[in-house]
Amino acid sequence: MPSETGKAIEIKGLTKFYGTNRGIDDVSFDVKKGEIFGFLGPNGAGKSTTIRCLLGLIQPTGGSAAILGCDIVKGHREIMRRIGYMPSETQFYPSMKVSEVIRFAADVRGTECREEAAKLCERLKVDTKKRIEELSLGNRKKVGIVCAMQHKPELFIFDEPTSGLDPLIQSEFFELVREYNAQGATCFLSSHVLSEVRKYCGRAAIIREGRLIACDTIENLAHTSAKFVRLSGVSELSLEGMSNVERQPDGMEFVYSGDIKALLTALSGCEVKDVSIEEPSLEDVFMQYYD
Repeated sequence: MPSETGKAIEIKGLTKFYGTNRGIDDVSFDVKKGEIFGFLGPNGAGKSTTIRCLLGLIQPTGGSAAILGCDIVKGHREIMRRIGYMPSETQFYPSMKVSEVIRFAADVRGTECREEAAKLCERLKVDTKKRIEELSLGNRKKVGIVCAMQHKPELFIFDEPTSGLDPLIQSEFFELVREYNAQGATCFLSSHVLSEVRKYCGRAAIIREGRLIACDTIENLAHTSAKFVRLSGVSELSLEGMSNVERQPDGMEFVYSGDIKALLTALSGCEVKDVSIEEPSLEDVFMQYYD
């Protein structure tokens, strides 16, 4: 049953409180079908809580959401049939062999996936003969990727998928994501690794302390009038608009989004040996959202 809205995920005012403790508060955004969408935020920002609400693993306190046109409460079974989900921490029965876990995941869905699973295991270098209890964190992650991808779902939901993977496997994972995406699949990628989102996603939402603070194209999110400032001979400076301040023995550097005239006026009263003002990196821009 294809989504009639053309949106893979629609979230409206989604809220989750644990007693009096905030999980997420009034989160709203959407993910278009066929896109690779990033969900950014520091650890503890509310990324996993949002995903668990979407998947029906926990019940939201308020708001609503739909996945592939299905309400997350009423259409839970249909949603789980049509998506591939990989949690940030993969847990399997420790005594089972990898091959048994992968087959079990396929059988639960009632889907014949042996050919696709074999391809994924080869690409990701998964040893199917070992038992789960013998695997490192990175190798358990790889098994989780195979279980999430082998049935070629319409929508992938990945929560911090590359933590624990070596760089070569990370690259192979994203190549697989691109291949499935080229075949029409949508990918929702939750991450705190800015370089991943910058390289592979067209749009992203940024969450901080349980609240959505931005949702736009990567290009628009990265657009800023802020400047990266590096000073030599000055180690103490306090101005409105300074962020990401780092001090070195001979100076300091920071991102500055305030009035450039105020900066120059402040520096005129300092014993500056050298000054550099340039465009900030994308990482510096995104850290402003975090801060």
